[in-house]
Amino acid sequence: MKLLILDRDGVINEDSPDYIKSPEEWLPIAGSLNAIGELTRAGWTLVVATNQSAIGRGMIDVATLNQIHSKMHKAVHHMGGHLDAVFFCPHAPDSGCTCRKPAPGLILDIAKRFRVDVKDCYMVGDSLRDLQAIATAGGRAILVRTGNGMKTEVRGNLPNGTLIFDDLAAAANWLMYSAD
Repeated sequence: MKLLILDRDGVINEDSPDYIKSPEEWLPIAGSLNAIGELTRAGWTLVVATNQSAIGRGMIDVATLNQIHSKMHKAVHHMGGHLDAVFFCPHAPDSGCTCRKPAPGLILDIAKRFRVDVKDCYMVGDSLRDLQAIATAGGRAILVRTGNGMKTEVRGNLPNGTLIFDDLAAAANWLMYSAD
């Protein structure tokens, strides 16, 4: 199984410093939905791993998050793609949980549930915490320059071996035609 883990905000959809708090605020990044469709058709299993501290901060509830994800699933499906699961951390940053990226909890849970070795998994993210989560778990990191990606690249300190692409479409192209 070829498993790809995707961060949500800044990779699939536009990010917001005010958080994505409603389905109306969820706006796909140009090319991201088509990239997911192409990866699906190429046989990849796609899973989203996302920090959603807006829940822990009391800004949204799980029902609203589910509505946002329903919109995302429908948009992906419309482009011929499929997301096999969405894993999220609902905790605030100071909660001390093991699932909030950069902790590897979400990544390890995904690998366990899909019965794959993390070392065979890639994760696409736009922030250092995404890259740290997959690297700590033993997988392979991909940074995209969308969302916070350009700032993340400039700041440096990326995990060894991090691949860098302009966007999810470019990363998907590499994964489909060049990944081992």
